Amino acid sequence: MGRLAGISGRAAAAAFVRAGYHVVRQKGSHVILGKRGRPNLVIPMHRSVAPFLLRSQIRRAGLTEDRFLDLL
Repeated sequence: MGRLAGISGRAAAAAFVRAGYHVVRQKGSHVILGKRGRPNLVIPMHRSVAPFLLRSQIRRAGLTEDRFLDLL
């Protein structure tokens, strides 16, 4: 199992908030996070977010996987 497998949407969103993002809005089961000077992130609030989606959002946020895992 990979390092990003099994991370919930709620935990991922909380980690991005710790990295300086804030909740812009929520539509259905997706939360949109924003940070000045960075692209918005869309996080599905599922029990387990697919690792490829998390990896994509981590790159968009300008973080490394290790830094993201430290923020969890």
